[in-house]
Amino acid sequence: MSTAQTQAAPAAGPPSIFPGLVVSALLATTAFLLADQPLMKDTLHVSALLLVILVGMGLRSIMPVPGWAEPGVRVAQRPILRWAVAGLGFRLSLGEILKIGGPALVVVITSTFAALGLGWWVGRRLGLSDKLATLLAVGGSICGASAVVAADSVVQADKRDSALALGIITLLGTIGIVAYPWIGRAAGMGNFLYGVWDGASLHEMAQVVAAASGFAKESTAIATVVKLVRITLLAPVVFGLAWRMQAAERAGRSAAHAGKPQVSPVPWFLVMFVVFAALNSTGWLPKEWVLLIQRGDLWLLCVGMAGVGLQTSFAELGSAGWAPIAAGAAQWVMLAGISYGLSSVVLR
Repeated sequence: MSTAQTQAAPAAGPPSIFPGLVVSALLATTAFLLADQPLMKDTLHVSALLLVILVGMGLRSIMPVPGWAEPGVRVAQRPILRWAVAGLGFRLSLGEILKIGGPALVVVITSTFAALGLGWWVGRRLGLSDKLATLLAVGGSICGASAVVAADSVVQADKRDSALALGIITLLGTIGIVAYPWIGRAAGMGNFLYGVWDGASLHEMAQVVAAASGFAKESTAIATVVKLVRITLLAPVVFGLAWRMQAAERAGRSAAHAGKPQVSPVPWFLVMFVVFAALNSTGWLPKEWVLLIQRGDLWLLCVGMAGVGLQTSFAELGSAGWAPIAAGAAQWVMLAGISYGLSSVVLR
């Protein structure tokens, strides 16, 4: 080939994100639809987020992500996932949160932050990395999978750690659906006390509702609102994580993040989370619109988690050992114990 022909050849353009996004969207849609089936929704209580990450990990265990799909998968993991975290604000309403009263708010806020600190401490004592201990602590103390996703957006842990935290928290919360009504009756809890305890200590919103409906109808509404209070704490906790990461970078304590700070002290997606929560609290949006937005946001979360699953195999999770499960279980026991103890003193 002549020099002129070589010079005339067009330069290779940037890789397309479209194929990888299509793969992530197809996996998300499959999990989204499967999670709506009665077996998954009403019997097993398996969320779409867990399903999509399991499907993604199953594919990753069989074969690596093709090169043509990698750019789109990375976009699903970061920008799309962060917009989905921001959209969680549409699940919050200040008016509903205030309904449970001051004493219940004290129980929720105190027990959540106590469990957050103790959970991280236990994880580190058991030999977990700082990032995995943080993901388990945030997910277990606030709102399960959604909190893990939000925290990972600033912590930037290994994909194996994200998947591991999601799996452990979902497993423990599913056990709680069965155990909580039995514990509540054995302890002689009233409907209000049980609702506060359930909402203050179980992991996912769906798990909270399922465990409350297995106890008493009156407990379900209380548990749901208490859980919303915990979700409200997601923004300040992740803001704090961002400040902590930036402080570590500035001080040079983390070789992985030395040099120019990579984490903004005020992540844009958390600002949008607060904006969306404030907008939802005004009551200006029709209820039908809010439900549609929440549904769409769940799908976006699934698209992002498909990207996480596609980069993590089951073999990688298996190498983690027993310590992460023990850390997650210990934090759950502490949160359940603290919230019950406070509820017994403050609410009776």
